[in-house]
Amino acid sequence: MLLSERSLGLHEPGWIYELKYDGLRMTAAFGDGAAQFRTRNGASAAKWFPELGDSLSEMGGGPYVTDGEVCVLDDEGRSDFQALQERARHRCWYVGAKPVVYCVFDLLVDRGVDITTQPLMLRKAALARLFGEPPWGILVVKYSDKGGAHLVKQPAHPLGPEAFVAKRRSSIYLPGVRTSEWVKIKRKSRTAREPTLSFKLHRP
Repeated sequence: MLLSERSLGLHEPGWIYELKYDGLRMTAAFGDGAAQFRTRNGASAAKWFPELGDSLSEMGGGPYVTDGEVCVLDDEGRSDFQALQERARHRCWYVGAKPVVYCVFDLLVDRGVDITTQPLMLRKAALARLFGEPPWGILVVKYSDKGGAHLVKQPAHPLGPEAFVAKRRSSIYLPGVRTSEWVKIKRKSRTAREPTLSFKLHRP
């Protein structure tokens, strides 16, 4: 499910706002001792990040399918896309490889049941239950339900996130669809009076 480009009122009700991580979009299928990562195009990426597969394969039950971004994070928790590109270029683990993190934000299959037609907030609740104690290398993406205006009131900071993603609370998951119910909100440099936001397409 892809983001769209459109304006969005920051006071509009019915939305949540997630931190935006800059990584490689991946789905993960796992459970009962096995794990598989796939790219947006459906290519297998299991050998690219074996440490993440090992971590998810320890999860009992299932099967589960999640959506998220594989990232390299710096010491401040910011995405380092250049470092990720170098890691992904090898298509395998290697001595000196940067550690990666799977920043997961959605649950699509829960114990073998397709839940993509359930509202986003029910999927979020199921995701939180699944990763009550996330295994190594798994980060559940945080979100705010206080509205976009709450975000722009925060002082601009060089270590802060570059962007957020607005998602309608009631949105269902439509694989491969560029939906108006998910919108990227990119921070601009703040003015003397107030920070501003602009809207931009999610990078493929």
